[in-house]
Amino acid sequence: MSETTTANDIVVLVHGLWMPGWVMKLMEIRLRRCGFHPVVFSYPSMRSSLSQNALLLSHFVAGLTASRIHFIGHSLGGLLVLQMLTEFPEQRTGRVILAGSPYNASCVATRLAHRQPGRYILGRSMLQWLGQKTPERHTQYEFGVISGRKSIGAGRLVSRLPHPNDGVVTVAETRIPNISDQIVLNVSHSGMLLSAGLALQACSFLRSGHFLHNLESL
Repeated sequence: MSETTTANDIVVLVHGLWMPGWVMKLMEIRLRRCGFHPVVFSYPSMRSSLSQNALLLSHFVAGLTASRIHFIGHSLGGLLVLQMLTEFPEQRTGRVILAGSPYNASCVATRLAHRQPGRYILGRSMLQWLGQKTPERHTQYEFGVISGRKSIGAGRLVSRLPHPNDGVVTVAETRIPNISDQIVLNVSHSGMLLSAGLALQACSFLRSGHFLHNLESL
């Protein structure tokens, strides 16, 4: 049975590849308006491995005072949350939202990984995800997946992306079987960070464990 989110719960926002923590600021503001207590975790997405960053995230979370802790990870940030939950399980974890995270690898990242310039662009964290066995879904946590279908992004310059896609990651790459809920929104990969509709969907999932499917066109 799903628990109700309370004022004592914290939502940790985790940015993606090449991004600084401040890109999550607008989402932070919108979540705060919904009555949540969001905090941003920033990490070196290029120079450190996924496991090294998972350790940093676990230390960050350990320093938070809350009865329950939720997570929203954008792109690589979602994969980092999964890695942390695998290597350093957090007993207070509540609901987890992955937004545009290529759980099932990434045709763009795989193409880049074939040559040294591309491997440099991807950085050590993404390369670790591509080279390791995909962590299995953690059944003790409630997961929600948000995908984008607005095909605007640099990924189209690297590889021909099957539709639907968000310009970087395909919807199929974000799918995780047997999770609480999944939804596809009319947003691009980077546009997710600015989307009021996505923030509304995130608030819904954090509160109830379900997205608002009657508002998918947002």
